[in-house]
Amino acid sequence: MSEGSEEIDDLFARPGLSRAAPKTGFPAHEMLPPVAYELVHDELMLDGVSRMNLATFCTTWVDDHARRLMAECMDKNIVDKDEYPQTAELEQRSVRMVADLWHAPDPATTRGTSTIGSSEAAMLGGLAAKFRWRARGGTGTPNLVCGPVQVCWEKFVRYFDVEIRQIPLRGDRLTLHPDDLAEHCDENTIMVVATLGQTFTGLFEDIAGISATLDTLQQAQGWDIPIHVDAASGGFLAPFTAPDLVWDFRLPRVKSINASGHKTGLTPLGCGWAIWRRADDLPEELLFNVDYLGGSMATFTLNFSRPGAQAITQYYDFIRLGRAGYTRVQSAIYHVARHLAEGLRRIRIFELLHDGDPQRGIAAVCWRLTGAPGFNLYDLSDRLRSRGWLIAAYPLPADRKDETIMRAVIRHGFTVDMADLLLADLARCLEQLRLRPFTTSLTSEDAGSFTHTAAPAVPTTEITPP
Repeated sequence: MSEGSEEIDDLFARPGLSRAAPKTGFPAHEMLPPVAYELVHDELMLDGVSRMNLATFCTTWVDDHARRLMAECMDKNIVDKDEYPQTAELEQRSVRMVADLWHAPDPATTRGTSTIGSSEAAMLGGLAAKFRWRARGGTGTPNLVCGPVQVCWEKFVRYFDVEIRQIPLRGDRLTLHPDDLAEHCDENTIMVVATLGQTFTGLFEDIAGISATLDTLQQAQGWDIPIHVDAASGGFLAPFTAPDLVWDFRLPRVKSINASGHKTGLTPLGCGWAIWRRADDLPEELLFNVDYLGGSMATFTLNFSRPGAQAITQYYDFIRLGRAGYTRVQSAIYHVARHLAEGLRRIRIFELLHDGDPQRGIAAVCWRLTGAPGFNLYDLSDRLRSRGWLIAAYPLPADRKDETIMRAVIRHGFTVDMADLLLADLARCLEQLRLRPFTTSLTSEDAGSFTHTAAPAVPTTEITPP
């Protein structure tokens, strides 16, 4: 019988599912859409459950109306501004809304753009800083100064020939501190990158303090060094949950900000934002006027063709929630983070580095092991994975790489009940590790074979579930 025979009325009896999916070369023959769909769908069951992935910062819960907009607009190329003028209009409305949210002096005239993600937006901010430095007469090799940063900044300096001066952590410091700046900055520093929601711990850096230190440095040395704020995760949290925290364009030295709409902005994956303080903070040399598909348009993104659905959905989120709704929704995830932190605090072998305080960082919880319980956090991460929880364990950055931490990012859609389920599973996993600890513990590079033996016990009273 042929693949399309009407006599085959059961999907799993069709010939296409009687053999393995193509894996090594381009397939020679076609198959019916339901068969191809089932093959792909079933293989994807091996992925983790995204809402149990507390390692990711990205949106994992989307409402039905947003899904409808995504489906309706998936065929719209955002670069075709002449063909899709209303998509372009919604993008520009969102730019003005974000500029207003971050206290740009004149949101109506400043420049900004949606991007495919926060990494692209960060690189645009870096390029603008490099062009401004060059326009001021900068010569030699430009540099940027930062603390622990996301890997996109390492890509930026490599791709665009900029020296990175990454200030190492020292003592009990987990973020960039203002008093470390002077010895790393000079006349070729194009910007200081300050992070509102550090990747490793979720903590906010003291951006107001960094700005004040650079003011003092300018008075002493004459170096007018701008700040770029990497607000990938904090840019859509702090305005609502810590509105008095000064980190944005209220600081004149902050010239550009990047953020991920697809993180705490609540949009589906594929949305970032780059915003400049004033229009002239984005140099004209970075603008391209392109005649494309019937119209002339200005573009200053690294990507060209990309879907418009994410920017449209971001606008939907903005008008659906407004300031009041975002404050309510974002406050709810901080409540869950603090609830999880309290449960972890009762496990006395853990020391909390960030407990979900909205004044100190994003809605995340970060902790490390104390003492010598006979296992490490990689072992615990591996045990939790067996229950479906994906929680990263990793070393701290420069000069603290001998120290391992765990971090759970709490996102919209993660509830108190789910936090209690996690704490209960955590207690079970710790008890298993106490009874059968690893003699060869897992590392970030090696999660291979291991054996078990006796080791110092963790008192069971310390790991009771909530």
